[in-house]
Amino acid sequence: MTVSDVINAHFAALTRAEKQLAASLLDNYPVSGLGSITTVAENAGVSTPTVARMVQKLGYRGFPDFQARLRHELEATLSGPIAKHDRWAANAPNTHILNRFAEAITTNLRQTLAQLETAEFDTVAALLADRKRSIYIIGGRITKALADYLFTHLQVIRPNVTQISANPSSWPHYVLNMQAGDVLVIFDIRRYEQEMETLARTAHERRVEIVLFTDPWVSPVAKVAEHAFRVHIEVPSAWDSSVLTLFIVEALIEAVQSSAWTETSGRMKTLEQLFEASRLFRKPHPPPGDTS
Repeated sequence: MTVSDVINAHFAALTRAEKQLAASLLDNYPVSGLGSITTVAENAGVSTPTVARMVQKLGYRGFPDFQARLRHELEATLSGPIAKHDRWAANAPNTHILNRFAEAITTNLRQTLAQLETAEFDTVAALLADRKRSIYIIGGRITKALADYLFTHLQVIRPNVTQISANPSSWPHYVLNMQAGDVLVIFDIRRYEQEMETLARTAHERRVEIVLFTDPWVSPVAKVAEHAFRVHIEVPSAWDSSVLTLFIVEALIEAVQSSAWTETSGRMKTLEQLFEASRLFRKPHPPPGDTS
């Protein structure tokens, strides 16, 4: 669990002053907790003893231990490929990379599903299936491949699905068409892209519902996202894994297409006719002399 997870899990049991402190810490997380204990207290408008008591109530040995966890999380979100590779390589077991990957992916699957609420999944599926809402999808430098995958399938299943260009200068044109109740799906994993938060805030101001795919450390987009899938992504590699994100995306695609299969199947039949007319796909030719 991240520190923010721990704070949220204990929030109901905190005193009024501690809740005020918790809200302050979460407001600019994790940076808000990295100052001196006096600065953290002053920023939250509480006393220094309140800070000391709350971090111990959360299960940390003291304020230094609390800050060490925050620094570790911040370092994890900022890690580049070389740092990730060195961290894994230093402790890599003497087994084949396939086995190490399989073990990591299995662990990621177990941890992701343990945190994923089926009710939240069903709510997002219903949003994506609602034909009254237009759907907008965008991904980052790496995750744009996942955004493209989701877009390619959803545009077959239903109308009014748009993939937003990766060029931020073009985003105002997309936002111009967004209406209250529309859905913006954002893929944003560590090292979070600054423009994504700007786009999310702008869309949120237009009362667009935001669905976020992120990691355990959580993109800043989460501050304005109504729905967020926190996916475990670490594998023995210089790169983060997209396997579990794609797993959830594919499950959502199936849920959406099954929710209105009659309409979806009709669109698929029409699309197949268009493929046939355009001769997009290669068809095998009968062997010479075959008159069947």
